[in-house]
Amino acid sequence: MTGTGADAERLPPDSVVAVVVTRHRRDLLVDSLSALAKQTHPVTHLVVVDNGPDQPARDVVEAAGLPFSYLPSHHNLGGAGGFALGMLHALALGADWVWLADDDGRAGDEHVLATLLDTARRHDLAVVSPVVADQADPETLAFPLRRGLRWHRGRDALGETDLLPGIASFFNGALFRATTLDVVGVPDLRLFVRGDEVEMHRRVAQSGLPFGTCLRASYVHPNGSDEFKPMLGGRLHAQDPEDPIKRYYTYRNRGYLFGQRGMRLIGKLEVIRFGWYFLISKRDPAGFAEWLRLVRMGRRERFLRAPVTSSGKPT
Repeated sequence: MTGTGADAERLPPDSVVAVVVTRHRRDLLVDSLSALAKQTHPVTHLVVVDNGPDQPARDVVEAAGLPFSYLPSHHNLGGAGGFALGMLHALALGADWVWLADDDGRAGDEHVLATLLDTARRHDLAVVSPVVADQADPETLAFPLRRGLRWHRGRDALGETDLLPGIASFFNGALFRATTLDVVGVPDLRLFVRGDEVEMHRRVAQSGLPFGTCLRASYVHPNGSDEFKPMLGGRLHAQDPEDPIKRYYTYRNRGYLFGQRGMRLIGKLEVIRFGWYFLISKRDPAGFAEWLRLVRMGRRERFLRAPVTSSGKPT
């Protein structure tokens, strides 16, 4: 079964649908889909949402050799809307499991899906994710992990147990039961990019459903820890993207997130942490003023897309 999947029959029981969102990254998408196609527990169906059909990736999807649905979107939905569309399409096909993947990351080996399924079943998990490791150094985390107030960058900090409960990275290899999405929904289109994964994590945590990270499975991804700037001798970090568009969405969406149930206390602490970072560590009062402006915009649910000039920079 290939093509759009619009006329497809219902998938067989216990089916796994992989959902990938891409935009203008054909070469990276090749590696991501190749890793999905090699899984020892086969992917039943592949859904690819292409946010950049002006440079279409359909041929890359076809070459993966999996039954697929290729969904080009001529309106850029971002990661949030792309995953929402892909997940809803997976549910419409009759998926029992939905496996989220990224176009610039890939499953660490051919056993990842089988390991995640085994872990989810043995621990009766609603969602389970692999460890997201640095593709250049698999013993380093691709993104620093916060446990309490401490941030950790190495896999050795995660312990040696089978499962790390209550912590997961949802858009980099996480496996959802379809019934979980009935409870928590799909990502919020309004967030576009940045913070959409945190918002899904908040919803799962608030639902009371069990979830966690399987320490026996990995998903490799380019290292993204450069955005997390250390302060107080590395005991705390502040996320400070260099790219102005990433900074816009990061701070605006944080403003919205930290006004939500389950995150309001952390939101109050954010003012202290980022105030210290910008005013004392970085000595950048203008940066703190920008942070406050964007956070307030998110708190008021002003979900405007980042205004850009012809050069692609925010105005």
